[in-house]
Amino acid sequence: MKVDLFDFELPQERIALRPVRPRDAARMLVVRGTDAPFEDRGVRDLPDLLDPGDVLVFNDTRVIPAQLEGRRADGEAKVGATLHKRIDLRRWQAFIRNAKRVKEGDGLVFGGGVTALAEQRHGDGSMTLAFAGEEPVEVLLERAGRMPLPPYIAGKRDIDARDLEDYQTMFAREDGAVAAPTASLHFTDELVEALDNRGIKREMLTLHVGAGTFLPVKADDTDDHDMHSEFGRIAAATADRLNAARAAGGRVIAVGTTSLRLLESAARPDRTIAPFEGDTDIFITPGYEFKCVDGLMTNFHLPKSTLVMLVSALMGRERMLAAYEHAIAGNYRFYSYGDSSLLLP
Repeated sequence: MKVDLFDFELPQERIALRPVRPRDAARMLVVRGTDAPFEDRGVRDLPDLLDPGDVLVFNDTRVIPAQLEGRRADGEAKVGATLHKRIDLRRWQAFIRNAKRVKEGDGLVFGGGVTALAEQRHGDGSMTLAFAGEEPVEVLLERAGRMPLPPYIAGKRDIDARDLEDYQTMFAREDGAVAAPTASLHFTDELVEALDNRGIKREMLTLHVGAGTFLPVKADDTDDHDMHSEFGRIAAATADRLNAARAAGGRVIAVGTTSLRLLESAARPDRTIAPFEGDTDIFITPGYEFKCVDGLMTNFHLPKSTLVMLVSALMGRERMLAAYEHAIAGNYRFYSYGDSSLLLP
């Protein structure tokens, strides 16, 4: 499909630069089947919009301070690095700012005494960085890194101490993401308690969101786009509980596109969910047949992005573009720190 089919005009003032407080005070647009009217609701209405026995599936990845600022070791050439994906204990794939200044074999010096060697350059423009020393890279990042806010926020204001809390979900447990699973940013202890009281179940999986999630689709046609890969894990016990819930008539509602992509990556031909551990580069566009996800809670996404294509696959392209038009006219807040939507095909 032509990428331009997923374009829309978004006024800059609709981009949220800070989240609402408390988190569950955000608005939520409910989009149901083809003919149902859009519903302007709030995140706090979620328990009333779901049924007992439904299951919300969260991503428990934790965002690490994956942005580094430094220079080439042999001079003053400034470079920046955003870690994208772990390769092994000492090596990470990273997107390099001022990448033309960095060649394979160059040493890089970052803040806090953190150093790395630039190794292989990859087809997506990233490079492998091999970090010196014996400490885990996550420890080095706590010393030298910054929170990797999306470009549409970081380009408009400075990253500050508030972002250390704001850009982390209440479910964050497993270090490794360089972008938050932002649909989960809306949850609070009070909302979780209300969901529990309603009889709505919760399950956790892990998908370490990479910096590739922010990359624009440069191809003119979706068939020519190379999707980035990310590491994910679904435990066998989690898969068993999800399958049992669906067999009993409950719906599996993914909280965030990251959860949805991993669930669909783990889907068997018989529409059950298998345990999963490994990389996924699943690219969901209209025409995709969903196997194990019955709904999606997600924020509003960038024009012509792979995530707009994903929600269009779930609800229909024209339906989602109409929903986005409704959201823009209704002053919904967009992107990572913005409002939410509940998509129920």
